Amino acid sequence: MSIAIRATEKSAAADALNAILTEMPLPLPGSGEVLIEVRAAGVNPSDVKAMLGIMPHAVFPRTPGRDFAGVVVEGPASVLGMEVWGTGGDIGIRRDGTHASHLVLPVEAVRPKPGKLSMEAAGSIGVPFVTAFEGFRRSGMPQAGQAVVVFGASGKVGQAAIQLASQAGAMVFAVERSARPYAGHANGKIHLIDSSTTNVADYVRDHTGGKGASLVYNTVGSPYFAQANAAMGIGATQILIATLDRAIPFDILAFYRGQHTFVGIDTLAIDATRCATILDALRPGFEDGTLQPFAIRDDNVFRLADALKAYGKVMTGSRERVVLKP
Repeated sequence: MSIAIRATEKSAAADALNAILTEMPLPLPGSGEVLIEVRAAGVNPSDVKAMLGIMPHAVFPRTPGRDFAGVVVEGPASVLGMEVWGTGGDIGIRRDGTHASHLVLPVEAVRPKPGKLSMEAAGSIGVPFVTAFEGFRRSGMPQAGQAVVVFGASGKVGQAAIQLASQAGAMVFAVERSARPYAGHANGKIHLIDSSTTNVADYVRDHTGGKGASLVYNTVGSPYFAQANAAMGIGATQILIATLDRAIPFDILAFYRGQHTFVGIDTLAIDATRCATILDALRPGFEDGTLQPFAIRDDNVFRLADALKAYGKVMTGSRERVVLKP
């Protein structure tokens, strides 16, 4: 038998979700598929939003969860018994997800887990790092000496973007609305900017000889949009993955005079098989230590039976990574 979190219909946030722990028949892998015993699964904001029925493409009933690490217990001999990790925009959205004891995926969607990573660490990397990587891939990967500004630096995608940019040797500017220190990993010095007291564009230009940033990763959207635009140098690209307001002022003259590019990233469109190729690109960094997993506190690790507590932490805006351990 398999144990899974199941939601049968859309739910109101005030109801703390209608998910229940359910015992189900063990899922059977078909041709070209594997059965994975899930050992750890991150809880992402998109998982909770999908449970509430406010994410595109989400279907009911469903088991949520996009990220995972586990062991292949059924499948081709080449992967049987392998410790694997993965993620996908389809998992937990258009197909049953990882907040369960078992998961079925195409064999092409799983990859060997980096040996240096624990199950908990590997199971919580997926969505933030895939999002950060895909944004940079679409905009041109950071280069040594380039100026890269990351808005929302303390968020998990922000931390992943800072890791990737600093790994490449870029000059990284980390922007937050407070003076608290950056809590994540970086491969070298980063410039911390408190946007509540400092003009971001002026600071970036003062430290780049007036040129401004080549890449701007805006993980928040509308609250930082004007500041992000002002920090962009000639020919720069801004990456956007979220927003609070859908309609905001846009200076078309500054856009074309600046020869700017805007890149939108929606990882729901990237299925598990495509995500596996991104994990291939990330794996060497996690093996050599230039990329580091997120710190996971013991009080943020939950059993499946306590999944609603985990979802509640994420719903209320926890900055810490939350993990389920089936």
